[in-house]
Amino acid sequence: MANRVKADVAAARKALAIERETASRRIAQALGLEQPEEAALAGVVSGNGANQWVPLLFVSSSMPVETLRTYAGQLERARGVMTFRGMPGGMRQVGPMAQLSAAILRRDPGCEGPACAMRDVQLIVDPLVFQQHRVTQVPALAMVPGDPTRPYCERDEASPRAAHLVLGDAALSGLLEEYGRLGGKAEVQDALAHTARR
Repeated sequence: MANRVKADVAAARKALAIERETASRRIAQALGLEQPEEAALAGVVSGNGANQWVPLLFVSSSMPVETLRTYAGQLERARGVMTFRGMPGGMRQVGPMAQLSAAILRRDPGCEGPACAMRDVQLIVDPLVFQQHRVTQVPALAMVPGDPTRPYCERDEASPRAAHLVLGDAALSGLLEEYGRLGGKAEVQDALAHTARR
């Protein structure tokens, strides 16, 4: 009996270590500290990135978490990306951003721990994309050609940027429709189709 208990405890510890490693990797990827796995990227950005337009929603940690959670659900359907200018507590403290990311991405806001189901949305911290698009207030929506999650070292000032920027606290579908009215109908077509399916 004692041997069986020891074996069960060892198996539980091993499973917990695997879950912790997986959760840590997901948080690091969401914060842009680790390169995302190819399989995870496949759902957000296709291999033909030059012809794909990705919804990029500029947000802030000062926005209510419930608002950020709502946007995460909408971005998941639209296959979009949420970007922050910086991290709460500064770039030297990853913990507060990791907690915020988990609060935003958790499907069940009451769930705690690494076993919680998470939304399939990438969160990035990218002050350069804020500067590139001259974003001074949030939320703001841009449709970015290609992959907005590429590392800094793979981008430059000539990187493609959005033709329009839509500002306002509105549902993602409303922001996409406004982007289309500004002249970006082709750019928002896929994202609107994805949001309308559910």
